[in-house]
Amino acid sequence: MADRYLILEDGTSYRGKAFGAASTTTGEIVVNSTMNGYQEIISNQIYHNQIIVFTQPSIGNTGLAQNAYESVLPTAKGVIVREYENLTTDQFKRISLDRYLKLHKIPGLYDIDTRELVHHLHRFGNMKASIVDVDDEHAFDQLHATVLTNQQVSQVATARPYANPGDGDNVIVVDFGLKSGILRELSKRNCNITVVPADFSSERILDLDPDGVVLSTGPGNPASLPDSVLDMIREVQQTVPMFAIGLGHELFAMANGANVEKLPIEHHGSNHPIREIITNEIFYSGQEQGYVVDSQSIDHDNLYITHIDLINGTVQGLRHRDYPAFSVQFSPDGAPGPKDSVDLFDDFIEIMARRRENNASRY
Repeated sequence: MADRYLILEDGTSYRGKAFGAASTTTGEIVVNSTMNGYQEIISNQIYHNQIIVFTQPSIGNTGLAQNAYESVLPTAKGVIVREYENLTTDQFKRISLDRYLKLHKIPGLYDIDTRELVHHLHRFGNMKASIVDVDDEHAFDQLHATVLTNQQVSQVATARPYANPGDGDNVIVVDFGLKSGILRELSKRNCNITVVPADFSSERILDLDPDGVVLSTGPGNPASLPDSVLDMIREVQQTVPMFAIGLGHELFAMANGANVEKLPIEHHGSNHPIREIITNEIFYSGQEQGYVVDSQSIDHDNLYITHIDLINGTVQGLRHRDYPAFSVQFSPDGAPGPKDSVDLFDDFIEIMARRRENNASRY
C-alpha cells in the first residue's frame, strides 16, 4: 500500500498506509472509542464532513452486514485506524471495508499510532485535518484555507417526504440526518412512519394528523439551522407527543429557551455511563455528541433534566413540564452500542396511547 499522510491544522503530521479511496480530503477530525460497529459508525450521517479516528486497534475484521447500514450513502470524509483487515462476509464475498470506502469515495489510513493521535486530540481539541499524498507546505496551506460548511443538515437530510408504512401509531420523523436505527426501533413497534424534510413547517406536519413526532439525530451545529425549525418545535410540542434525539434534543432545548455550546472534545463511543435522575438507574449509552445543552441556561419553569452523563455531568435528557415532549442526547437505539435505553421508544408509544385515550374521553 502507498504511503499517505494525515495532517492537522496545528502543523502535526502522521504518515500511514492508504486503503479505501485515493482521494484527498479535508474535514473535522474526531475520535470514536466504540469497540465494534465500525460499519454503523462510518455510515452514520452524524459524521458528515468528519474524519473518524477509531481507538479500537483492528478495524475491518468482522466484515459488513446488509442490515447494519445507518444510511445508504455515507458522507464521512475519512477513516483512520491502527490495523486494517480486508475481510468480506457478504453472500458474494465482495464487500470488504476497503471496497466499501472506495465505492463511496472515502479515503482511509492505517498503520498510524492512533493512541498517540488520540492523546494529541485530547490535549488540543478537535480541529480540521486532511488526508493527502504529501505533507508539504502547500498541503498545510490548503488545509488552513479550507472552510468547512455549516450546512450539514441540508446536505444529508431528505429533500422530499417518504413513507415507511406500518399498522400502528402514525409517527412523523423530522429528518436532520436520520440514522436507520431510529426507523428500525419505531418499525418494531409497528409505527406507520412518514419521514419529512428538516424545513417542514408545523402546519404541514399537523396536516399529516400525527400521533407523535420524532426529531432525529443529525450533524453539525444546531444554531446553523433557521429559526423556523425552532418555531415548528414550539408549535408541535403543544399538541402532539414529541421525542427528540441527538441534534433533535439540542434543538428541542433551544426551542424552549436553553443555550447550546460546542464541546472542546466531541464524545463518540458506546461507553458513556448515564444516570436517570428520577430512578437513580445507571446505564451505558452510545453517543455521537459535538454539542451540549448549557445546564445553567435551562428555564426550569419549562423543562427539567431527566438524565446526566456521569463522566462530566453534562445534560443528557430533558422533559417538558407542560407538554408531552421529551428528549435525550444519547442514542437510545444503539446501532452500535448498548440497548440499555431502548425502552425510551416504549415510553414514547405509551405517551401517544395516553393522548389518544384522553382525546377519546372528550367525545
